[in-house]
Amino acid sequence: MEEELKCPVCGSLFREPIILPCSHNVCLPCARTIAVQTPENEQHLPALLQPRSSAPSAAAAPGPGLGPGPGPAASLDSECAAGGGVDHADKLSLHSETDSGYGSYTPSLKSPNGVRVLPLVPAPPGAAASQRGAGPAGSSLTCPQCHRSASLDQRGLRGFQRNRLLEAIVQRYQQGRVAAAAAKCQLCDRSPPEPAAVLCEQCDVLYCAACQLRCHPARGPFAKHRLVPPPGAPGPPGGSDGGGKGAGGGRKLPTCAEHDLENYSMYCVSCRSPVCYQCLEDGRHGKHDVKALGAVWKQHKAQLSQALNGVSDKAKEAKEFLVQLKNLLQQIQENGLDYEACLVAQCDALVDALTRQKAKLLTKVTKEREHKLKVVWDQINHCTLKLRQSTGLMEYCLEVIKENDPSGFLQISDALIKRVQVSQEQWVKGALEPKVSAEFDLTLDSEPLLQAIHQLDFIQMKCRVPPVPLLQLEKCCTRNNSVTLAWRMPPLTHNPVEGYILELDDGDGGQFREVYVGKETLCTIDGLHFNSTYNARVKAFNSSGVGPYSKTVILQTSDVAWFTFDPSSAHRDIVLSNDNQTATCSSYDDRVVLGTAAFSKGVHYWELHVDRYDNHPDPAFGIARINVVKDMMLGKDDKAWAMYVDNNRSWFMHCNSHTNRTEGGVSKGATVGVLLDLNKHNLTFYINGQQQGPPAFENVEGVFMPALSLNRNVQVTLHTGLEVPQSVKQPKLPSN
Repeated sequence: MEEELKCPVCGSLFREPIILPCSHNVCLPCARTIAVQTPENEQHLPALLQPRSSAPSAAAAPGPGLGPGPGPAASLDSECAAGGGVDHADKLSLHSETDSGYGSYTPSLKSPNGVRVLPLVPAPPGAAASQRGAGPAGSSLTCPQCHRSASLDQRGLRGFQRNRLLEAIVQRYQQGRVAAAAAKCQLCDRSPPEPAAVLCEQCDVLYCAACQLRCHPARGPFAKHRLVPPPGAPGPPGGSDGGGKGAGGGRKLPTCAEHDLENYSMYCVSCRSPVCYQCLEDGRHGKHDVKALGAVWKQHKAQLSQALNGVSDKAKEAKEFLVQLKNLLQQIQENGLDYEACLVAQCDALVDALTRQKAKLLTKVTKEREHKLKVVWDQINHCTLKLRQSTGLMEYCLEVIKENDPSGFLQISDALIKRVQVSQEQWVKGALEPKVSAEFDLTLDSEPLLQAIHQLDFIQMKCRVPPVPLLQLEKCCTRNNSVTLAWRMPPLTHNPVEGYILELDDGDGGQFREVYVGKETLCTIDGLHFNSTYNARVKAFNSSGVGPYSKTVILQTSDVAWFTFDPSSAHRDIVLSNDNQTATCSSYDDRVVLGTAAFSKGVHYWELHVDRYDNHPDPAFGIARINVVKDMMLGKDDKAWAMYVDNNRSWFMHCNSHTNRTEGGVSKGATVGVLLDLNKHNLTFYINGQQQGPPAFENVEGVFMPALSLNRNVQVTLHTGLEVPQSVKQPKLPSN
């Protein structure tokens, strides 16, 4: 609040503040320092505004002075009284078009506060000496805050109202500062004691902030004590107005500036100033809107309180905003340190990678150098050996030539000549040329890296989609008709990733389709076609959008099917063993068990070995859909296609219909083969390698699983991953 109580000219607390027409305040002594005389061409402006019918004597009236007579700077009301016959255009005064009191000239110099004003102009001859607190009628005053000029009438500065309310607030503020400075903590150990911050009304003790926290905490028995500001401390804004002792809170009511013996009792809405009863009697406010002073006072206090509520809300928002800005400062500081550490780590990682690559390149250079040195040393050793041999042979031949024994010479000459020729032939073309050069055919292409280093810069993290995921080929694999894919994001990636989309084609080079959407980076897709090639790709996404696709990986499913019996879909009477490859039954009734593989494409073959066969049961072998009935023989419903067999012959069955009886049964040790050809859409059975009749079923289409039904009198073991039989034996014809 102290800033509101300081004069904008001198910067000190207000002394005898006056209210300017623009509603700003200024000290009366400061007003004297910035008041200047209006230029001569504007002093006579009102004379130019007189009606043409006026007498010349009216325009040549005595110059303005301190007397009551009308002058060139007279107010609008005075002009109206002097010339009642003038029209509306001639009623303009020097103040402004709206009679606000603002001048119309442009300031040119500077006041002590930096306000631009006009220089002083000598007063006209004959002007009366100015009284204290007044200025010449041709003077003006520029507001130091809004820079608007106000003209002074014959009363000078006394024509401006004195802000007694502001003067009283300044007086209370000064007294409060003195009293607050005098109020000392009564429990302080320091010398001198700290100024008191609060007063406990129950304890009647003054506390400074530290002693209040230590000796008078806001909990326990002290929680209900009332803490108030120390005596003399300035109260909060909008406090009591004096307990109702008049408008001045018990102070002497101010008197009218025009009539010293009259108190203000009314308020002129047009002039926006309080007036007394005598002012109304004078007729100056006869046509103005006048209201009771108390009613307008309460109305304006209510408006001010309402306006203060809005300012209070904005102040609260400003405080919250300041807290937000301070938190932002802390976050910026912390994020700056984090990003500095991240930048250092990234640059260190680049330096480490460059160091490792440098070591690899140096290793290549070392290997190349060692290879060249080895080749040269080998040539040196080989050439030295050959040279030693040739030199020895040459010396020996020279000694032989020196001998004079013809017969002895001829005895060895043929062999010696051959040795010399062979030695000469050993020095073939290129033997005396180096096999390697001294130059290293290694050129380091560092230009792309240098460009990348020069382009190394920060990227905006906001509104960026994720980068391309990297497929981890070492973790991608196929097993049977399922594929497993793994991927990861590139290192030093800061763009957030919310999930991934894995796409797979249909195995025939068709369109891609989504098979997985989630946050995991490892996915297994089951139920694919055997002996098929699939293309897979993955992309990442976040709130900004979907990133680009990764490279496409090609996956080949197994040529032949590897599977076991499925315990999860088998009838509860089925007993599985041998890693779910051997099946028997605990019931004398037929029960169904399915395989773990599902076929919809390709050619597949598997065999079942009969381990036990008692009392001539009728096991059934074939295929079925996933929802086949499992508590009766395979083939008795429309979900299965089967061959059931005894110890002499076999039958094909579908929808409980028997067809094609064929000779050849099973016993302990027999082997039953099942051939499912989904390319030709037929099903064929074999017993001990012999085909049982023509294809048992035609037009077989859909998704099928290997199936078997048996009871407790038989046990079979499944064999999978077998090649399709190349030679098909002719079936036995049924006997008569």
